[in-house]
Amino acid sequence: MERLAGKIAIVTGAGRGVGRAIALRLAEEGAHIVAVDIDAQTAQDTAARVKALGRRSLPLEADLGVMASIDTLVARAMETFGRIDILVNNAGVTKATDILDVTPEDWDWMHRVNAKGVFFCMQAVAREMVKQEAGKIVNIASVAGKGYLHTSNIAYAASKGAVVVMTQVAGQLLARHNINVNAICPGMTQTEMLQGIHRDRSVQRGVAIEELERRSAASIPLQRANTPEDIAAMAAFLASDDARNITGQTINVDGGVTVH
Repeated sequence: MERLAGKIAIVTGAGRGVGRAIALRLAEEGAHIVAVDIDAQTAQDTAARVKALGRRSLPLEADLGVMASIDTLVARAMETFGRIDILVNNAGVTKATDILDVTPEDWDWMHRVNAKGVFFCMQAVAREMVKQEAGKIVNIASVAGKGYLHTSNIAYAASKGAVVVMTQVAGQLLARHNINVNAICPGMTQTEMLQGIHRDRSVQRGVAIEELERRSAASIPLQRANTPEDIAAMAAFLASDDARNITGQTINVDGGVTVH
């Protein structure tokens, strides 16, 4: 059954990892996809995969830290499809940095995309959804935003905490327009971003990457990290009418690491 048949979905950070998995899962469920990424080539690659599934797709290059870029991507989506039914706010950045080593530049870089970009993309899309009196927004936060100790760095945790709170408030404020706003809080997920964190920590701590991966998996109650498809499955649920009465919630997908 195609739960999202004919729906129009914007997925940011769609070029690789979790974003690509979400774009493809939504397409498998019947949605047409606006694949947004700061890397134009990866956006095009994802769009091509969506087309191979028999759906329409629009690849867009966008820097979500730039307001004009957000306005352009929403305008292009509306020009092409005439409506936006789903937004998955997935784009995000981080790196492995100790609390004593975070710089103002690190802080601004992460908050520019992870907090500012998420909010203003949500706002721009919500303006169109209000006209329709319907829509589903799924923000990708992190267990880091709920205080997970082994986050990549404290600035990243703060930016994802902002996503958690924005989701809770926006879910209540937009409910009168029949717009659902929820967030997924992934735990450790097998992506290029995680590989980069492990490489950085391997150098910083003098521990082999394989040992870091072993320790990480051992700390998870289910003894396994997420795959991108695990996050995509939850995104597809929250974007569907199966979740029509869920809003303002942050749902952990982390193998049992976090219980709040």
